[in-house]
Amino acid sequence: MKVLLLTGLGALFFSYYWDDNFDPASLQGARVLLTGASAGVGEELAYHYARLGSHLVLTAHTEALLQKVVGNCRKLGAPKVFFIAADMASPEVPERVVQFALDKLGGLDYLVLNHLGATPAGTRSRSVQATRWLLQVNFLSYVQLTSLALPSLTDSKGSLVVVSSLLGPVPTSFSSPYSAAKFAL
Repeated sequence: MKVLLLTGLGALFFSYYWDDNFDPASLQGARVLLTGASAGVGEELAYHYARLGSHLVLTAHTEALLQKVVGNCRKLGAPKVFFIAADMASPEVPERVVQFALDKLGGLDYLVLNHLGATPAGTRSRSVQATRWLLQVNFLSYVQLTSLALPSLTDSKGSLVVVSSLLGPVPTSFSSPYSAAKFAL
């Protein structure tokens, strides 16, 4: 009980003294590679970056959904929007995605890693095959994308943003491989 009380008081203190110095103009013209952009948090992030005038490369597994998001981003004011449908379960895909972004945008200012994979259809959640697949999508592809984009991010003094899950540190019987991958991040 004391731990919860102290944690709550610490969070309250932190939020009260938080100095928000975010300047929305800093994202105008920024070059952003955003993964998992076809739905949910990734889609909303794409719209937010578009409203702020960022140049975007969006990626996700489903091309049809990506095309809808690209169209909406253009309507919201993104000066350049490109997309590449990509399945992060393939180890060679991260290199292709980063190279595509670098070719289209000439560099990166932000790498936003948001994609995720649940247990693939047709496999048991506890099988070795499913665990390897989950580790590739939810951990190794993040590492690959980051290491490939790092030289460009370093040159531009850019930023890496990782969207993850609270399930990482809370394994349950149905999500142990997923939790292991997210906890590794």
